[in-house]
Formats: sequence, structure tokens, C-alpha cells
Amino acid sequence: MDLDAANIAKVWSAGVERQIDDLRRVPRPTIGDLLGGVSVALVLIPQSIANAGLAGLPPVVGLFASAFPLLVFALFASSPYLQTGPVALTSLLTAGALVGAGLEPNTGDYIAAAGILALIVGATRLFIGVTRLGSVVYLMAEPVTIGFTSGAGLVILTSQLSKAFGVTLPADIEAIDNPLRRALWTVLHPGEWQLSAIALSVVTLMFMLLGKKVHRLFPGVLIAVVVTLVFSRAFGYSGPVIDPIPSGLPSLNLSLPWGSVGSLLSGGLVIALIGFAEPASIARAFANESQSRWSSSREFVASGLANIVAGVTGAYPVGGSFARSSVNKVAGAETRWSGAITAVLILVFLPFAFLLDGLPDAVLGAVVIGAVVSLVRPRRLWRFRTRSPWQAALAYLTFVATLVSPPNIHYAVLLGIGCTFLLHVIRPFSLEVVSTAQGGLDLRPRGLLWMGTNSRFSKRLAEVIESDAGNGIVTVSLDRSTAIDSATAGALRSAQEAAHSSGRGFAVRDVPRGADVILAGLDVTVISAEK
Repeated sequence: MDLDAANIAKVWSAGVERQIDDLRRVPRPTIGDLLGGVSVALVLIPQSIANAGLAGLPPVVGLFASAFPLLVFALFASSPYLQTGPVALTSLLTAGALVGAGLEPNTGDYIAAAGILALIVGATRLFIGVTRLGSVVYLMAEPVTIGFTSGAGLVILTSQLSKAFGVTLPADIEAIDNPLRRALWTVLHPGEWQLSAIALSVVTLMFMLLGKKVHRLFPGVLIAVVVTLVFSRAFGYSGPVIDPIPSGLPSLNLSLPWGSVGSLLSGGLVIALIGFAEPASIARAFANESQSRWSSSREFVASGLANIVAGVTGAYPVGGSFARSSVNKVAGAETRWSGAITAVLILVFLPFAFLLDGLPDAVLGAVVIGAVVSLVRPRRLWRFRTRSPWQAALAYLTFVATLVSPPNIHYAVLLGIGCTFLLHVIRPFSLEVVSTAQGGLDLRPRGLLWMGTNSRFSKRLAEVIESDAGNGIVTVSLDRSTAIDSATAGALRSAQEAAHSSGRGFAVRDVPRGADVILAGLDVTVISAEK
């Protein structure tokens, strides 16, 4: 074994030991955990079925993804609030990767390949977490992330329009890969709309969106499902309904199409990274609010193991949910036992899942629409114009690529990442120095801050601070930096030490989204972080 391999093995072994040690210190459950677990389960049951449909999978697969994976995640997670399971963005990426590999939704091969995809996602996240490379997720530039999630949100919304309107698409239209074109056909053919389906969709959205004004824990999704299901059965709803849900618990299955790993690898890697960025930000925000510890690497390990379990129990890739995590926190959850309680409740429900047979597709379409509205962020996209034309170009390019690339939607992310590096090759790194009227320095790095420029960045910071005769505060503005890594944070800490040694204050402002996670624990003062 060469030295590099030996070091990797040592880091891996140490990481595993840390996870086992953390597992021994699992706190006792509380009443708040019980309330949180129950509240999340009431939301998760209909959402898991709806998101499975978005992924092109049968309803029961969504329920399987909400059972044992959640139990495993709860054992290893760092955040007591973060709830995992089927989510819309990961579901869309799953459908894109599987359809892009030439598989037909809702078939046996498609379902089995979803398990392989979950294993790829799980193995990637587990490796990143155990080797303590959790901050790698923030290397994806913010313009790319916002452009992609906004575009993906629109793709998801339009993909559900035909369901929400009760439209049965002709075979030639259904075969079109891009949901925007299918949505356009739906809008242009009002004669195919079903008023009953539209009414059910509107009622569902009202319960979901207006119910929050009644109380933050109002189970709008569950009530909408119960009300519309009763209506469907009582009045003989004639529109499309979900497939019958078989009863029973998930079982271990290792008979997977292992030969499809190569065709699904790029999609799995994208899901592993971009599917983790949002929940990581959620967990970090909650940790800041409660003044509690949080580890991105621990979260990667927990999510990795959850996805591996999903892969071998008939499920598909899972990720963190902002809405369900918020419900969990508001309900009073104090430890990660709340996630385990949610998982147990799903397992108890599975033998009775047949009770949802006959649920209108329109309801599930509305559930997805209500859940993903927040993904579309026009204000965030518009704001890039005022920050930098280059960042705006990255965001808008990724946004448009996402809209036109289905089913291979993960290629839009890869395009955005590639253009990020190309952009900063064309516009090489530099450090703009501005002296302030108070004798301070305003240092503004331009270009990509990464391992190829960190050494030059650190050296230039030291040179400027040492040569300046002023005694005011030294501020590093990251307003035009698309991302930073831990090495960049180290350079900032060194600059802070140099400033302090000469009796000067030091601060960092306008950090890229997520960079506060990398700066945390390095004693670098952040005076203005973008929200």
C-alpha cells in the first residue's frame, strides 16, 4: 500500500471511530421529540407518495424511502431537527438520471435502478463524511445553485400541471421529455380540463398554504388528503387516481442491476452534492439559532448511510426537507429521536397503506406544487445583476440550461460548474485594494478562490497588510467571489492574525451563501453574511 492509500485508510478508520463514539452518546427522547415525530409523519405520508410519482416511481416506493432510511439517519445525524426522506428536487434528479439512462418509469427495471442510484448517492456522501470533507458541498458556486434550483422548481411545477388539471395526455405528448412542453399542451387545451380535478387541486393548495396561517403545525397536507379522498369515494370521482398501494414492510434486496452503475454515476454524484447543499444550510441555520453544535461531515455520514439503506430496501435517493425540518423544530423536537419516531410511525402505517387507494392524482400534483413553490427564487436571481454581471451570467445560464435539459437535468449543474471554472480562467484571480478614510483597508478578491489561487491569495493578503501604514480595520469583501473552501478560510484566519499582531481589527463581509459554514470554528469575524 502506498503512502496516499495508507493516509486515506487512516482517515477513514479515524472517521469511523468518531461516528461510533458519537452513536454511544445518543440522548434520551423527550415529549417534544414525540410531538415532532408525529407532526412530521402526518406531513410525510402524502408527500412521500407525491414525490415518488415525481420520480416516476410507484407510491409504495416513496413510503419505503420514508421508513428505514429515516431510522438510520436519526441514529447518526448531527442536527436534532433535520428530517430526511423523499424530497421534490432529489425526486426530479432521480427521474432525470433514470430516464436519461433509457429506463421506462414505473417498470421493474426502473425501480431496481433507483436502488442503484441511491447506493451511488449513499456511497459518495458516506466517503465525503467519513473523510471529513463535508465543506466540499459549498464549492458549488452560489449562482449555479440558485440558477439550478429555480429552474428545477419551474420544471417540477410544470410537470404537475396536467395532474392538477385532471388532464390525460395523449401518448405522443406524454412521450415528450420536457415537462414545459407538456404543460404548454395542457394550458392550450382547456377542453381537456376536469373541473372536479381543478377544484380538488385548489382545495389542497388552500389547506397547505392557508393552513399555516391558522397554526404553524396545522396538518394541511394530511387534512387535504383525507377530505379529497372522502370526496372521491363518496361522489365517484372519475379522474385519474393513484395506483393501488400494496401492504407490507420493505425487505432487504441485493438483487440489483449492478451493471447500470456506469450509466447512473454522473447523475448520482450530482444528487449527492446538490441534494445535500440545501439541507446542510437548513441544519446550519437551526444550529446558529439554538447555539448548538453541528457537523456537515456527520450529516454526510448520516445521509450516506440512509441512502445505502434506501438502496437495499426497495427505495430511492433521499434528502433533507426544509418544510418537514421546520415542522419538527416548531413542534418542539430536542434530539434526533424525533426522526426515529417518524420512521417508526411510517412502518406502522405501511400495512394500512391501502386506505389511500383511490386518492386523486390531482391532489398529489397540488401537494408537489405547494411544496416546491419556494424553490423558485426570482428575487435571488435578479439580485445577481447588482452584484456582478459574471455571476448573473452563471446563474442565468444554469437556469436556462435546467429548463431545456430534461430529462438529463443534472447536466445543467455540470455545465454551470464547468462554466464557473472557465470564467475564472478567462478572468484570473486578483486582489483589489482600497484604502478607507478611517485609515483602514478594504480588500476585494476578484476571481475564483480555490486550491489553484489560495497560495497567491494568502501571500497577497499578508503583503498588503504588512506594507500598509494605516491603523484602521482591515476588511475582506467577498461580494464577487462565487465560493470559498476551507483553505481559503485558513488564509483569512492567517490574515486576521497578521492584522491583530499590528493592532488592527479584521473582518470578512458579504460572504457567499454557505461560506459561513466553512468559516465557523476558524475564529474569523463575519460582519455581514448574505442571506
